[in-house]
Amino acid sequence: MKSIEAMGMNVSGLDNVVISSSKVLVNGRALEHESQGNAMLTEIYRSHVADWPKFFKMDTLSKVGFLATELLLKERDEARMGSEEFASDRAIVLFGTTASLCADRNYQATIQSASDYYPSPALFVYTLPNIVTGEIAIRCHYRGETQFLVVENFDSHQMAFHVQCALQDSVTKSVLVGWVDSTGNDDFECFMTLVDRNEAACADTLAEQMEGIMNNLK
Repeated sequence: MKSIEAMGMNVSGLDNVVISSSKVLVNGRALEHESQGNAMLTEIYRSHVADWPKFFKMDTLSKVGFLATELLLKERDEARMGSEEFASDRAIVLFGTTASLCADRNYQATIQSASDYYPSPALFVYTLPNIVTGEIAIRCHYRGETQFLVVENFDSHQMAFHVQCALQDSVTKSVLVGWVDSTGNDDFECFMTLVDRNEAACADTLAEQMEGIMNNLK
């Protein structure tokens, strides 16, 4: 029997993008690439996005979350908003375990040695994990709630709960939700999906769907 990846199937019921250090899946379909790690992120960006030069200044966590979002919106064929348009009805809720550890290590390397001391403001900016939500919001013109929750372990039920909380107000209609984690420049994992009110109505079903997406990272 062929694998899910080979068949190009999305078994979760939610549009999703999965990125790890060696693969990129869009609704279960593998995107072709020749490189791995950070070089793979650059390759995928140039092949499928290529119109946001700020990408090259981002830390690894932001690159992964940004790319996953871009590929997801492209898969859903969502029109890019104009320069003066903004969406207040979409929230961003991301989760991860290592927070800004990768950027912290990169910045620490610039101040470790007294004889080779070169602190970089460009790196320091990314020593907060919620910068990735900001990068996505700026690119997509989202003005809804944004948050990055640092958790001990992946917990789909906890994620489903926070999605439902984000949809409690009268403005928010959908939530960009995902798992974004990076321990090093070439070591990362991410999944991104988009959930509306109807899809979030049953927390157990939503948790099961996100669990299924997460399994594609294994």
